[in-house]
Amino acid sequence: MEILTTKNEVKLQIKKWKEQGLSIGFVPTMGFLHEGHLSLITHSVADNARTVVSIFVNPTQFGPDEDFDSYPRDLDRDAILCENAGADVIFHPEADNMYGENFSTYVDIHNLGDELCGKSRPTHFKGVCTVVSKLLNIVTPDSAYFGQKDAQQLAVIRRMVRDLDMNVRIIGCPIIREADGLAKSSRNTYLNKQERQAALVLHQALLLGQQLIQDGERSTTRLIQAMTEKVQAEPLARIDYIEIVDGDELKKTDRVSGQILAAMAVYIGKTRLIDNFTMSVQEV
Repeated sequence: MEILTTKNEVKLQIKKWKEQGLSIGFVPTMGFLHEGHLSLITHSVADNARTVVSIFVNPTQFGPDEDFDSYPRDLDRDAILCENAGADVIFHPEADNMYGENFSTYVDIHNLGDELCGKSRPTHFKGVCTVVSKLLNIVTPDSAYFGQKDAQQLAVIRRMVRDLDMNVRIIGCPIIREADGLAKSSRNTYLNKQERQAALVLHQALLLGQQLIQDGERSTTRLIQAMTEKVQAEPLARIDYIEIVDGDELKKTDRVSGQILAAMAVYIGKTRLIDNFTMSVQEV
């Protein structure tokens, strides 16, 4: 496995692989890898002859008061994990290689990026779309792999690829959880022991919502209220949002019907965590 640090190095390697007729999978990450990331790499390795993993903490998707500087980084550890998972190349650029002097072109998305996380992080998806479009142009993969934990990001990337006629398949992969249900996240490392236990309330609230739907509840108002009360019962939790939206346009809906996404962002102490479930629901 190689670690490449410049766009030109990656493009040269990709050119060689394509001349050999090899399929290429791509897993974009911000590093500090966990089992969720590794599941994406494993999917790519199974599907493709070659796999590229990017490790780049992208400054343009962080707001001014967010955790860009403190975001966990450990390239040596990540490299071992990538190699063991079967990756062929890590692309680990510096910001000045990704965003040259006087960089001024951004990719933005409306509607899908305005709700859920977009409300409290208004520039986030502009940064995500810009960096992902750049990475896709650099790596030119056949398939790119994203986790369902970032459900809104997955929907946004799929729409961007469709709208801009990008020649890549976007593959969504299931959420990977700890044994007690907490969704794997690099930010889980921020949690102390007490906060780590408190963080379980996200998954517990989502399980409650799923159970109520299975029992026949279809009012999103009542479902959100029940999940809200569950989270609010945890003293260390502070809700950013809890929403139920349709699975295509991510718009709020009064009743649960068809493909839906139930998503939440909750602060546990100072750490913002996200989680969700998707469900295909028939009216009762």
